[in-house]
Amino acid sequence: MAKAENISYKKFQEIFHSEKVCQEYLFKSRWKNGFACPKCGCVEFYHISDRGLYQCKSCRHQWSCTTGTVMHRSHLPLLTWFWAIYLVSKDKRGYSALQLSKELDLPYNTAWFLLHRIRHAMGERDQMYQLFGTIELDDTYIGSLKRGGKRGRGSKKTKIVVAVSKSKKGKPQYVKMTVVQNLKSKTIEKFALKNILKESTVQTDAYHSYRKPLVENYKHQYEVFDSDGEMLRWLHMIISNAKAFVNGTFHGLGEKHLQRYLDEFCYRFNRRFLECNLFDNLLTAITSASPLTFAELS
Repeated sequence: MAKAENISYKKFQEIFHSEKVCQEYLFKSRWKNGFACPKCGCVEFYHISDRGLYQCKSCRHQWSCTTGTVMHRSHLPLLTWFWAIYLVSKDKRGYSALQLSKELDLPYNTAWFLLHRIRHAMGERDQMYQLFGTIELDDTYIGSLKRGGKRGRGSKKTKIVVAVSKSKKGKPQYVKMTVVQNLKSKTIEKFALKNILKESTVQTDAYHSYRKPLVENYKHQYEVFDSDGEMLRWLHMIISNAKAFVNGTFHGLGEKHLQRYLDEFCYRFNRRFLECNLFDNLLTAITSASPLTFAELS
């Protein structure tokens, strides 16, 4: 397909105008190096076109292009999925369920579930990579302050740990954000080991929970935070953008689904220089992601 940056929504709809076209494109996207049966490894198969299925010539196992993906057992046409993926990939601000339901003429709950599956795929894709080099790490909070409640690290707001890798020139590269229940040392250690390559340089403020888990596996640099200084400047700027993303497009969220919206923000930020390939990149993420049921979101 031509670069997405050169294709309008109207042109995209003209290219992907039928289930057959979408199915053929999805098949080639999912099995770029040729298909091999997940059961027996056979590379020969039959196409059962009237059912949209494929059957292995050897073991007769049947599957579809969406089997085992986040689209698994979806009742939506592939056409709807493709148009939704295009709209989500092209809009930097994020697409709300209300917007998508109007654009694609879908019930609100259907649009909501579709978008959460896309965010699920975004999150799983970014879990494949760790930050490395020089990393800024800190915590932040999202939510409304209850009357009489504490501010800062004693707050009852939803707690989030954030890490941002920097280039050799000191510019931000990639970001990771995780909702956590507390800011104890074990929680920080778990976040760091999952998201940051060992031996990287990690810069933080002097908060005690950062010291022990980071000094054991990383080159830990810390100092007392100065709001007027350059310390953690990029990280706090990205946190501000993330809060604007959540509160501006989605008008605030509860803790239950916040992680997936943060996953979407991180996914978009980490690919901010790849605009021409966002549709294909997101389609790849979706075909690689594990299934997600409505019950898991309820």
